[in-house]
Amino acid sequence: MTVWALGLNHNTAPLDLRGRFAFALDQMAPALQGLRTSHARHPEAAILSTCNRTEVYCASDNAQVDHTLGWLARAGDVPADALRDHTYVLQDGHAARHAFRVASGLDSMVLGEPQILGQMKSAVRAAEEAGALGSTLNQLFQRSFAVAKEVRSSTEIGAHSISMAAAAVRLAGNLFEDLGRIRVLFVGAGEMIELAATHFAARSPAAIAIANRTLERGEKLASRFGGEVMRLADLPERLHEFDAVVSCTASTLPIIGLGATERALKKRRHRPIFMVDLAVPRDIEPEVKQLGDVYLYTVDDLAQVVQTGQASRQAAVAQAEAIIDAGVQSFMHWMGQRDPAAGVVPLIRQLNAQADEWRALELARARRRLAKGEDVEAVLDALSRGLTQKMLHGAMAELHAADPGSREQTTHAIERLFLRGKISAD
Repeated sequence: MTVWALGLNHNTAPLDLRGRFAFALDQMAPALQGLRTSHARHPEAAILSTCNRTEVYCASDNAQVDHTLGWLARAGDVPADALRDHTYVLQDGHAARHAFRVASGLDSMVLGEPQILGQMKSAVRAAEEAGALGSTLNQLFQRSFAVAKEVRSSTEIGAHSISMAAAAVRLAGNLFEDLGRIRVLFVGAGEMIELAATHFAARSPAAIAIANRTLERGEKLASRFGGEVMRLADLPERLHEFDAVVSCTASTLPIIGLGATERALKKRRHRPIFMVDLAVPRDIEPEVKQLGDVYLYTVDDLAQVVQTGQASRQAAVAQAEAIIDAGVQSFMHWMGQRDPAAGVVPLIRQLNAQADEWRALELARARRRLAKGEDVEAVLDALSRGLTQKMLHGAMAELHAADPGSREQTTHAIERLFLRGKISAD
């Protein structure tokens, strides 16, 4: 078996391109089915899709990287050659190392952030429910979770982590003198919005509102923070009421458009609006950023803020990498145990090449003798003797050259290799 990972992330692809490859959890089953059936060998598969990355993990007896790239390109309606420039491909130990680093928060925009581990576990559950997760990928991911747990418990990798939500509050504080006087609207009711609402609520804003497609879920979140809930359909008419807007939904199209924002600014008499779009694809049309009284930040815009304090955690990174190294070695050892022949493949190839060379030499000699008119039976007899001598030469030489101490071991090896039929018959 071989494992490969194909992905794009915040380091390799811009936000709008990443948005074309975002998979919601309810899309995972059909996506995984399409991925597997697009490959001739129907590999094990799992898809990790977050605001910062989309990664496809596969396992099969033969790596099919080009097929995986082709499927992903079709899924995002992007030419494969254009997508290739923004992707990375990793195989076997390199793929395992990447998965372990992702789970541990070492490959995140926010070094050490903990949300990615939960997102990976959700991706694995989705793959398992879709019947796409076999023993190899299951082992890879379970080991990645164990490594991540050890990294978090044994190092201080996340001790000073600045989350996207905390970064949003910090930026809002730069714009508004007193966050206790602003009204905040959260669009969506998922994990990221819950985290953002928690951070903003700690600053006791004047009002909190949750706009969500499902009122029941919105009401549950709003009740935690003493806020109100509203329908998404009412958002355009009420947008002007809020000083800060934080949005993160699974919508495939923008929820807040340029026109609605312009109307809201007019009603506010151009008092500024602070907006954070944490969604991939975008929830807020990018043209909104051009408005003079709007301060719009995307997940990529927050990168510089979340890098603050990175230096203080670099010492922990070395410890985490050592834990990951051990995890990779253990996983590759497990892979090797599942395929005992994997370690001797080069030797098998050399043996086949040597045998082909001997065969070619004896055939050439036999053809020359036949061309001279020699007896066919004599030529065939010489051909068989020549092949036999070449095959036995190494064993006979080792047997004669062996010292008394190693002769018994050499004898047993020759018996196993050349007299197996005779031994079994006895």
